[in-house]
Amino acid sequence: MSIDRAAPSAAADPRPGPLQPGHATPYRMTVTTRQSHTDAVALVDQCLGAWLKYEGHAEPPPAPPPDPQLDPLSEPAPHSSLDLAPGLPPGSPPGLSPDLLASASQLIGAPPGSSPGPAPAAVRHRLGERVILDRDAGPLPAGPPGAPPGRYARRRLRTPAAHGTHQLTVTVATEDGGASWIRLEAEQSTAAPGLRTPSGVPVPELVNSLLPLVDALDGTVEVRTQPRIIAAAEVEVLIDELCDPGRRLPIVVASVPADLDPRDWAADQLQPLLSKVAGLAVCYVLDPGARVAFNTALEFHAVYGGAVRTYLPEVDPASRRDGQRHLVLPRHRIEGEPRRAAALLAREPRRLAALAPLPEPLARVPVLRLRPTAPAARPDSGPDARLTAELSELVTELTDTQQHGADELQRVRHSLHRSHRRELHLRAENELQDTALRRVSAQLRALGSLLCPPGEVVPDPAGLLGPASDGPSTFTELLYRMGEFPLVSFTGDEKETVALDAHTVGGNWVRLTWEGLTALQEYATVAVHGAARGDFKQWCEHAPVGGSHFPPRKAVRNESRTVCSHTKMRRERMFAVPPSVDPSGRAFMGAHLRIGGGRTAPRLHYLDDCSGSGRIYVGYIGMHLTNTMTN
Repeated sequence: MSIDRAAPSAAADPRPGPLQPGHATPYRMTVTTRQSHTDAVALVDQCLGAWLKYEGHAEPPPAPPPDPQLDPLSEPAPHSSLDLAPGLPPGSPPGLSPDLLASASQLIGAPPGSSPGPAPAAVRHRLGERVILDRDAGPLPAGPPGAPPGRYARRRLRTPAAHGTHQLTVTVATEDGGASWIRLEAEQSTAAPGLRTPSGVPVPELVNSLLPLVDALDGTVEVRTQPRIIAAAEVEVLIDELCDPGRRLPIVVASVPADLDPRDWAADQLQPLLSKVAGLAVCYVLDPGARVAFNTALEFHAVYGGAVRTYLPEVDPASRRDGQRHLVLPRHRIEGEPRRAAALLAREPRRLAALAPLPEPLARVPVLRLRPTAPAARPDSGPDARLTAELSELVTELTDTQQHGADELQRVRHSLHRSHRRELHLRAENELQDTALRRVSAQLRALGSLLCPPGEVVPDPAGLLGPASDGPSTFTELLYRMGEFPLVSFTGDEKETVALDAHTVGGNWVRLTWEGLTALQEYATVAVHGAARGDFKQWCEHAPVGGSHFPPRKAVRNESRTVCSHTKMRRERMFAVPPSVDPSGRAFMGAHLRIGGGRTAPRLHYLDDCSGSGRIYVGYIGMHLTNTMTN
């Protein structure tokens, strides 16, 4: 088995992941370290050597000590060997002699007769059958104007896999006066096109051994392989990390069910779930006290009930719509479908790792160039010399193309990152403008209804009203857009409303609820002036043409006498209102709207206080409450 398999765990699912044609999705980790450049490289070599020894392969020879006066790779390292075949360009002539290959390989990266380029070449070590380690190091090429000098070191390990090859690349890059960056990439290639491979490369074992040794960081946040349990006193620090504009990695926050111990929950449920995001995300567990403080501070980004939420970079705590960007995995899916839940959790961190632009020191690292041992003889003339020159030109062109592709990929990543930030900015601006426009449109319609007698069409000579605004598609979005109804206040429990999204079929419940809220707003606009000519049900029966229409049969004035007199049922219908409406802070809301058909369909309970505070209070939007039919 290669180095790219996940670390064994008793709780992990032993079955292989799904197979698909083509290449598996690579694993890419980018972190900083508190260690110096030299110490970080030494720790990488130590972990690689330990794994190779554990797998029964030969350990690589020690890396040559850095020499400030000389290129540390100016001479071939001991035990290095020539392996040019994997690097030959497609279509190279067959039957080349070893001497000719060696002669041509001397010119890799430089035209015939020229000196080697500024990038040091790599030394190749054969550590067993098809197990190859390439090592190179050197100064960073010149960067943008004002960029400080620096250095890098790279290790590339290739190991055999079923029907292909695993490749692990670890790069350490440091600019003078800056932090050291570590980039770890794991890829899997197939021996022939069309072969089926795992959908994603597993987390390399090197990640689990390397992260604790190098004290890995994402900015100022520690990147661990195990989740950290957070107490209430640490919630503010966690929120600062979520909102840090310099954060690169997602933050996974888990809430513990109220009846379970946080440590047991983390060990039994979270460890298998987080097995695919080691090194790609920072993970926290909220204890009961921290959960309450966290959800109180982030009402639009809450996590509770044993759910796990992935917070992408650039969290906006004040935006309800921003909450829709951050994936929530509910408890029932984590416990019922652990493998699928782990795959869903890993999808966004892997996507971000692939699309995020490289930090400047890593972006300056040149593409890998191989250095073989010197040949015994080199032909100077004849057909072999011409073939050597042609082969050298092909290899040089291939290397330059690879470098150009790497530079272009970095530019594309920067462009995508800028576009994403611009999209978030425009979305926030559009959110504010859209809310204001919808609110004005609703007010104009309500005022038009006030000025027109029942049965007449609301005039709109200037076309200011336009068509009725499109309603939301989910109850989560509906709650976000409640601000479009200035005279309707929602005082209920949002969790009861959001839970309807799990039961909604075809969006009919959402549409009907939105129509009811729109009609309540138009009714309230007229009722506060005493011109409604009745209650809300009568308004629905005689709604003006051009206004919003809610089916009168679904508007109920009050609950039955049995429900109103039953202690438990009446208590269920006592909902929050401002103290100015009722000093107790609660009021009985028997008036309700039937949402959908059937006796158990959702209900919207409200209090009409237009003659008092001039508002309508919606205390409940959720599944049908207890009545004589549900006892």
